[in-house]
Amino acid sequence: MTEATTATSVRRLNDQISVIDIKGEITAASESTLMDAFNEASGDATKAVILNFGGLDYMNSSGIGLLVTLLVRAQRQHQELLAYGLNEHYRQIFELTRLDEAIGIHDTEDSATAAAGR
Repeated sequence: MTEATTATSVRRLNDQISVIDIKGEITAASESTLMDAFNEASGDATKAVILNFGGLDYMNSSGIGLLVTLLVRAQRQHQELLAYGLNEHYRQIFELTRLDEAIGIHDTEDSATAAAGR
């Protein structure tokens, strides 16, 4: 099994919004790390979870699949999933896969936070 090279930290901006800061790679080996972070971020009162991709070094197709899993879990919990910090390459991948239509993509944490719950 490949060792995960993903680090996450969870921040609560307020009672309704959490941010998951992602550093490193998102691959199949990242599954438990990302799911644990999402579980921590998506508490009972949480309305929106924001993914910070500012520290992302690499993401493959398995990583995209993990994001879809996070999206499905968020939707089942009636939570919004937003993101910021994507570089141009990954922004294009989100557009090609149409993930940008389901996950709100923003340039900054402030704009993602402002959009949460709209």
